[in-house]
Amino acid sequence: MNGSANSSPAQERSAQRLPGAERLPVIGLVGGVASGKSFVARELERLGAATLDADRAGHDVLQQPEVVEAIRRQWGDEVLEAGGAVDRKALARIVFGDDPKAREQRRILEEITHPRIGQQILEQARRHAENGAVRALVLDAPVMLEAGWDALCDYIIFVDAPRDVRLSRALSRGWTRDDFAAREKAQETLEKKRERADFVIDNGKDPEYTRAQVERFWHLHFD
Repeated sequence: MNGSANSSPAQERSAQRLPGAERLPVIGLVGGVASGKSFVARELERLGAATLDADRAGHDVLQQPEVVEAIRRQWGDEVLEAGGAVDRKALARIVFGDDPKAREQRRILEEITHPRIGQQILEQARRHAENGAVRALVLDAPVMLEAGWDALCDYIIFVDAPRDVRLSRALSRGWTRDDFAAREKAQETLEKKRERADFVIDNGKDPEYTRAQVERFWHLHFD
C-alpha cells in the first residue's frame, strides 16, 4: 500500500459516485503500456467484479458518425479508411508523440472523444448495477489520470512490470518499438501513476504470482 501516515491517495481523492452505481466500489487500474492491466482486470472479474472498459468505449466512440465527421474536419480524409471509418493507426501517428505539435493534436482529439467515452463508461456502470450480480466495478482506462476519471475510484491499483517485459509484450501484439515509445510518452509518467495509487501489484513474473496478489487485495477489501 502507498500513501503517507497522514493520508492515502484514496483519502485525498474526493470520490464521485458513478450515477446508478452508488453502492458499488470502483477499482481503478493504472500502469505502464503493456503492464498487464487487462490480466489484472480479468482476475478481479473472476472474483466478482465487472470491468468498465474505457478502451472498448474509445473504439465505440470512434465509430460514432459525429465523431468521425469531427475527426475528418480536423485532420482530413487521410485519417479515414476507404469505407469512411477512422483509420486508428493513421490517427495515432498524428497524436501520439512527445513534441508540442503532437501534444496539441492529442488535446484536440481528447476534447472530441473524452466526454463521449465518459458517457459510455457511465452507461456500462448503470448496466452492471442494474444486473445486481457484481460486488465491485473495475475501471481500466489508459488515460485515467489525464481524463480525471481517477476521481470516480475508491481504490487505485498500479500494475507494475519492468520496461523490458512490457516492451516484449507489446512487440508480441504486433507493435513496433516506435509505437511503444510513442504511446508511453503520450501517457502520464509511471512515477505519477504510482504516486496516485493505493496499491501496487507486481505483474512482472508468472501469472500465478500476480493472481495471488490480486486475491490478497480482494480478500482484504471484499471478504
